[in-house]
Amino acid sequence: MGIAWVFPGQGSQKAGMAAPVLALPGARDRFAAASELLGRDLLAICAGAASGTAEPSDLNDTRNTQPALFVIESLLVDHLRDQGRQADLVAGHSLGELVALYAAGVFDASTGLALMQRRSELMAAAGGGAMTAVIGFERSQLEELVAAHEGVVIANDNSSAQVVLSGTPEAVASVSAQLSCKRAIPLAVSGAFHSPLMAEAAEAFAISLAAVPFAKATIPVLSNTDPTPETDGERLKQRLVNQMTSGVRWRETMEQLKACGIDTAVEIGPGTVLSGLIKRGCDGISTVQIAAAADLGL
Repeated sequence: MGIAWVFPGQGSQKAGMAAPVLALPGARDRFAAASELLGRDLLAICAGAASGTAEPSDLNDTRNTQPALFVIESLLVDHLRDQGRQADLVAGHSLGELVALYAAGVFDASTGLALMQRRSELMAAAGGGAMTAVIGFERSQLEELVAAHEGVVIANDNSSAQVVLSGTPEAVASVSAQLSCKRAIPLAVSGAFHSPLMAEAAEAFAISLAAVPFAKATIPVLSNTDPTPETDGERLKQRLVNQMTSGVRWRETMEQLKACGIDTAVEIGPGTVLSGLIKRGCDGISTVQIAAAADLGL
């Protein structure tokens, strides 16, 4: 028997998602610290406005989405720890990997927030690409099409039936048009995340990370680029750098959960995206969602 904590990434955000955690001790202080760092009212943005001027879409700006999710998910982690709960493995999807590293004691909350701010700004600046989710396909055909087109990769390998393509708009559109699938859904993103088009951003992020000490993880971490259990801080740091240009190997992460004897996956953060993937892809693993103070009995 084993428990894994899993942390969702961009796409799980929704207006009002901060309200259910504000009853947690220290919640407003952490939002205030994040707002001071960012130079804008993150709590108001989560509610759908900032100083009375922001549009709801501001929450979907990756420069806001990433720090907001980090604050919410890290607060929930803190209070799970306060209650004496613990995990045998941790994993996060895309930006959720930084929360997983925080949950494993690799760095503190202020460091995690600063890294999230830097990551989000670099990703937002690396525009010019496109991403499309494809559902219900033949994997061999998908892999052949991707291999035949320069400028497109599988960015998120979420399950046997769902992936996200990333790359130049032309290459992504061409593969999507030729692929026999149930649905192809262009995503509203500013760049080709988790693809070689993020190389410049990854180099800049590596420079930022070089000055940040990563402690040995207290809980093994399954990284997006290498979903095998790891605790060494320097190796986890390198995996995090690689993540910006490599795909999110979530299908393999779920397989690793089963191989490691996990029978309960706790999704920590808003939404049920990861729980849904695990339910459909992992027989024998039950799921629990923790997104609010009420879920912690507070």
